[in-house]
Amino acid sequence: MSQDNEYGAGQIQVLEGLEAVRKRPAMYIGSTDSRGLHHLVYEVVDNSIDEALAGYCDAIEVALHEDGSVSVTDNGRGIPVDTHEQYDRPALEVIMTVLHAGGKFDNKSYQVSGGLHGVGVSVVNALSQKLEVEVKRDGAVWTHRFEHGEPKPDQFQRIRDLEPDEDTGTTIRFWPEGEIFETTEFQFKTLENRLRELAFLNSGVEITLTDERTDGSSTFLFEGGIREFVEYLNETKTALHDEIIYYEDEAENIEVEIAMQATDELQGSIHAFANNINTREGGTHLTGFKTALTRVINDYARSNNLLDDLDSLKGEDIREGLTAVISIKHPDPQFEGQTKTKLGNSEVRGIVESITHEQLGTFFEENPGTAQAIVMKAVEAAKARRAAKKAEELTRRKSALESTALPGKLADCQSRDPTKSELFVVEGDSAGGSAKQGRDRKFQAILPIKGKILNVEKHRLDRILENDEVRALITAIGAGIGDEFDIDEARYQRIILMTDADVDGAHIRTLLLTLLYRHMRPLIEAGYVYAAQPPLYRVRYRGNTYDAMTESDRDRIVEEKCNGNPTQVQRFKGLGEMNPDQLWETTMNPENRVLKRITVEDAAAADRMFSILMGDAVEPRKQFIKDHATDAEWVDI
Repeated sequence: MSQDNEYGAGQIQVLEGLEAVRKRPAMYIGSTDSRGLHHLVYEVVDNSIDEALAGYCDAIEVALHEDGSVSVTDNGRGIPVDTHEQYDRPALEVIMTVLHAGGKFDNKSYQVSGGLHGVGVSVVNALSQKLEVEVKRDGAVWTHRFEHGEPKPDQFQRIRDLEPDEDTGTTIRFWPEGEIFETTEFQFKTLENRLRELAFLNSGVEITLTDERTDGSSTFLFEGGIREFVEYLNETKTALHDEIIYYEDEAENIEVEIAMQATDELQGSIHAFANNINTREGGTHLTGFKTALTRVINDYARSNNLLDDLDSLKGEDIREGLTAVISIKHPDPQFEGQTKTKLGNSEVRGIVESITHEQLGTFFEENPGTAQAIVMKAVEAAKARRAAKKAEELTRRKSALESTALPGKLADCQSRDPTKSELFVVEGDSAGGSAKQGRDRKFQAILPIKGKILNVEKHRLDRILENDEVRALITAIGAGIGDEFDIDEARYQRIILMTDADVDGAHIRTLLLTLLYRHMRPLIEAGYVYAAQPPLYRVRYRGNTYDAMTESDRDRIVEEKCNGNPTQVQRFKGLGEMNPDQLWETTMNPENRVLKRITVEDAAAADRMFSILMGDAVEPRKQFIKDHATDAEWVDI
């Protein structure tokens, strides 16, 4: 063995302080893409929310500045500025430069904290090229400045006295490190969704978002809290009862708050939060709620002879069309699951179950009209499920779903490794033919879809499975559907929706996304689903070829590359118009193509979006189109 390969103490690298964060940022914020970038804002806002939970803050302002920075201002107590004995430095400096430093670990400063699950403002500092803090407390205004996570010498200053009527509080302004993040451009809509959610979950806290780049702004203040959250989610749906069911209680220092309303929809929408964190993977609070809900409604149905010929109602019958928000506040939350968004505290299940059983049971006794409306909806769902099960069994026997045979129209790839395989779901036989000829058959499979598939938002599973195109897609992916879905069985880890760059193409893509979101959602959550972005124009000039995704792209290319005098400007009417070589070069070749990954950043916002776009209510859809017709080339779901 060569002595050059020795492995000893000299090869052990110790990363001090924030250096570890800058070296491995994804370990602390999940990723360095747009999601990780926005996580920085949430970490700072979480500190302000913690002040609100402690009763010291009722106003938070977030501003996107023209220079690419973001500032978060609150009227809380202000970060402590006195000297920290252990470090012999101002507490403000310690909080900004030492991991896991803060006032949330002794259960005195904060009984409940949303920030504990995260990584703290020190990580925001570490991943910023510059960060400035202004603190108003102890009768004065204090400032400090940091660069690349390090405090600037002599920059901690007391700059003036507080005015007699001036609020205490903290302002943190940071400029993300461009060398670390793939993008440093903050999206107003992404922040708006999260801040609206926080305002719903923290009644009485006013949160303002301002965009100096566009002069846009939104202010959120919901005195009704999660009751208003349920109203917002049901805005496009027909409710079965006017009053929002709401109750709150506390046991063992755990606060439980639940709001719900039944609708005539087929899709249910239940969102669970723990210390303001969206627990997308569920957890013990959600399990406790579901168990108690099923028991209370079955008890009521039996005692009032509402079951007809049914033995009992299943949870899925009861939750059909139900919109609910569950919010708990826990002094020591334990999160688990792949993305740390599943609540694991075992004691929470019993507490939520007990509170729901008592409070919901009382509500039903006092509001028999609402109780009967909910029970009758569940009975209707159970009968439909029973009929659907028979039809589904018949459909499955007739279909390829129970067979290992792949759809005849699928041109499969040679690879059997899902991590290397991709499935293009292509609009139309003509485009499908070009894609089959132009693809790299080693790892690219093609499935042509004829016309517009069924709108699954409006139909139960038996009706969905009758659709040939839907069945072909389910079978090609190979992971099943609904409750039987198993992502480990997916035959491809890239499912690429390739539709025309026009209104019909967008509609087909939305129909496909609705199917995937409602019945195969783990594919989206795992990041397996993409949208291809074929060019709308091809510009030629002096032997060079340029592809443009939009009209503005075309105009820019003509001006910058062609001296305003192109040889040819070709508009692609559809994918089928491209020959196989063109389709490969522009849309399928991994070296050149542009793919948009479909993500579910905010399940509640996505849920509401699908209801607007694909539900029965026409007026909200019209309004959405009016509001976004001029500026939306793409709706991020």
